Amino acid sequence: MISIVIPVKDGGADLARCLDGVDRQTVDESVEVVVVDSGSRDGSPELARARGARVHEIPARQFGHGRTRNLGVELSKGDLIVFTSQDAVADDDRWLERLRAATRAGSDVAGAYGRQLPHPDARPPEVFFLDFLYGGHRRVQRLAPGEELTYHATLFSNVNAAIPRTILERYPFREDLTMSEDQEWSRRVLRDGFALVYEPNAVVRHSHPYTIATAFRRFFDSGVSAEHAYVEGDESRVALRRAGRRYAREELRWLWQSGRRRWIPYTVVYEFGKFAGLQLGLRHDRLPRGLTRRLSAYAPND
Repeated sequence: MISIVIPVKDGGADLARCLDGVDRQTVDESVEVVVVDSGSRDGSPELARARGARVHEIPARQFGHGRTRNLGVELSKGDLIVFTSQDAVADDDRWLERLRAATRAGSDVAGAYGRQLPHPDARPPEVFFLDFLYGGHRRVQRLAPGEELTYHATLFSNVNAAIPRTILERYPFREDLTMSEDQEWSRRVLRDGFALVYEPNAVVRHSHPYTIATAFRRFFDSGVSAEHAYVEGDESRVALRRAGRRYAREELRWLWQSGRRRWIPYTVVYEFGKFAGLQLGLRHDRLPRGLTRRLSAYAPND
């Protein structure tokens, strides 16, 4: 059995589209949907139950990205756990089949993750970000003994991922991180000699309408969590800065060549906000605690 675990909070129409995408799958295996709802007030639990999902409700204060997903695993029955988000939609009817196959690509594969394409209304910076991060080429990620971690090496997203239950029982998500619990998880399994598979043909539509302020907060939180996920030492910090410079050059070139030149001024400000958030997050231990709380998108214990 395949268990699809979805954390939900006021999912609304996004959740309905997500469940529609699940219903369309043609995989030759029984599938269950497990929803962990953290205090929705828009009828999301009732919607999910009406669509056949098993729903477990928790207070909003008990939500945590790692904690809630671990709870979903405990409540599920499948030997393969698929994670997705309420605002992610399978792009075709073979998404689940392709994701499942990728997890069985080798005995050392700890998990697989798929491509994320933007929703049709996504702004150009988000379109470029998703293509830069994921792209259309399949890859297998491994770490050589003694190799220092980098963002690219540990890239893994539980917006669109599949992990065998046996692996999750041995390596549950860490529950004390604000975010990046998926990359912290990938760091541990890679360090223990496992591989991760990126399958670009297992596609979901997923993007965010971030403002400059919300992008700043999102990347501040990413920076706070980075030391547990993809920043390990001087080499990984240098690699991150190098990737940032390459990202900026390629995004500006893409905007110019694709006829989106009017977006360049906005993008410069938007990307500076992301960069500033990330750099402050990386240095969060030097900031007053009260300021850190105000800069974060997540208050403690939310």
